[in-house]
Amino acid sequence: MHIFFSGIGGTGLGPLALIAHQAGYSVSGSDQQDSQYIQYLREHGIADITIGQTVEDIEAAHTREPIDWLVYSSAVAIEHPDAPELRFCHAEHIKTTKRDVLLNAILADKNLKLIAVAGTHGKTTTTAMAVWLFKSFDIPISYSVGAKMSFGEMGNFDPASQYFVYEADEFDHNFLAFQPFVSIITGIDWDHHDIYPTREEYEQAFRQFISQSSRALLWSEDLPKVSNTPGTTIESVDKTNPDIKNLLHLPGAVNRQDAWQVAVALQPLSGRPIEELLAALDAFPGVSRRFEQIIPNLYSDYAHTPPKIRGTLDTAHELAKGHKVVVVYEGLHNTRQHFIKDELKTLFDNVGYLYIVPTYLAREDKTLPLLSPTDLKNLLSEATQAKTAAAALDSGLAEIIKDHLAADDDVVCISAGGGGSLDEWLRKTFISPVAA
Repeated sequence: MHIFFSGIGGTGLGPLALIAHQAGYSVSGSDQQDSQYIQYLREHGIADITIGQTVEDIEAAHTREPIDWLVYSSAVAIEHPDAPELRFCHAEHIKTTKRDVLLNAILADKNLKLIAVAGTHGKTTTTAMAVWLFKSFDIPISYSVGAKMSFGEMGNFDPASQYFVYEADEFDHNFLAFQPFVSIITGIDWDHHDIYPTREEYEQAFRQFISQSSRALLWSEDLPKVSNTPGTTIESVDKTNPDIKNLLHLPGAVNRQDAWQVAVALQPLSGRPIEELLAALDAFPGVSRRFEQIIPNLYSDYAHTPPKIRGTLDTAHELAKGHKVVVVYEGLHNTRQHFIKDELKTLFDNVGYLYIVPTYLAREDKTLPLLSPTDLKNLLSEATQAKTAAAALDSGLAEIIKDHLAADDDVVCISAGGGGSLDEWLRKTFISPVAA
């Protein structure tokens, strides 16, 4: 079967394309722009990827090998419901679906039990930790993670596996397509306001997701948000449990909390004492773009909601050991900046200096004015504005970062990732082509 992925460079479709390739399907795809993820997929055997999404491009792919199934990203459906690739496939009577339909087909075909990691923040790190735990004890595992890992591919299909670990995103209601064997809920804080206009709608989606799960584990502080959820074994864990800090030594409270939640959730499946699981998780090497060190003292992090940004800054201050923490902030979505602007006011009060670069744009509400770096600066408290500057991804910012590094400051770049992002610019600017 030939599966064509429209938006193959995304963190949702990319790993799934890799899994389909490993599972024996013929895979090709397209994206609007080239990126490090596109290069990653090419290096891992998916060579037929087109940059550009025209009728002519997909027609050429169909001519090379007839397409049986087109899988498209949520962004394609939302931004371009009449996209050329969709029009072509409809005209040719080619099956078209979003990614959840394909993944459910793979789960059913391979008889895999789903371990879903859902929640507002920390999904990627938590998913990667679950994969690390299985690998640490040589337990076969299939999985999809929305970031690169040093200990495995972004997506993996193991024919010997019993479980499939999946980063289940609430955006576009994706996670509601699944019936997990185990669900790990990392947090429930209202997000994706374009999909869930009210907090109640957001929390109701999680209640539905939990009701579809055989077993769900979440933080005790989130229990009131999902009360009266029938038909599910719900377990809660307490973030204030002293064992989290006493038994885990990973940098950053949020990372220790993620590890604790994974250990508690997976202990019944592993059959091992929780102390062994915690010891393995203490050696977790991290994942790309989650407080990832680019070069010494320069970090890239995908934090994009206020709770996650606060967690990233807490980690930075914990590691800085008295050094000044400097932040370069690239917001993810102009729409989100409008919804979080009240929280932005004091979010960066405890940093040494703040540079704001243009927001990474995607899936925007075009009725909202574009908030420039200066506009965002003006939303901050007076104290923070005094140590904040608007910036651009150019040589001037590169020199500023170099000066901070020379002063032994820790520079944390909060970036959306993807083609043209601050994260990509960092890698091109500060990592040699050989190392990259």
